[in-house]
Amino acid sequence: MKTIEVDEDLYRYIASHTQHIGESASDILRRMLKFNVQANAAARAKAEETPAKAEPASPARDRVRAMRELLLSDGYADQRKAVDRFMLVLSTLYTLSPAEFTGAAETLHGRTRTYFAANEQTLLQNGSHTKPKQVPETPYWVITNTNTERKRSMVEHIMLAMQFPVELTDKVCGTI
Repeated sequence: MKTIEVDEDLYRYIASHTQHIGESASDILRRMLKFNVQANAAARAKAEETPAKAEPASPARDRVRAMRELLLSDGYADQRKAVDRFMLVLSTLYTLSPAEFTGAAETLHGRTRTYFAANEQTLLQNGSHTKPKQVPETPYWVITNTNTERKRSMVEHIMLAMQFPVELTDKVCGTI
């Protein structure tokens, strides 16, 4: 795979045409340009004596790509409140690996508060003003009456426990 540099506005334009989480920039461009992969692959193989073998994408790389695409998506950009971005990040993390998310969420709690629970009642019992909300498309509820820095800290804990790269974790936390 080759790497090219594009201006930020061009990258955002390409990313804005994402149709689903996990879609690569190459897939988006192929679709937009109506690029015929099979015909071009045959031409490339003929031009090269030893065609390069594509490496299969690793699950870790796919997860990183999915998080980067979330950050560039219109749906994420449209979120004006930190709590809405927080919920979207949590939902995506759960979708990428429910088991790892569960392990990370169960070890995350404050001095007197429980941050994640399987039901709203548990969170209400552990604080008087927790404002629990269900994380979309997950069985989890999370407290939302925390400052933005605490929300970032919670996401950082989960992403690092899920073994995301520190740079990506910092980038995601910086957008909340």
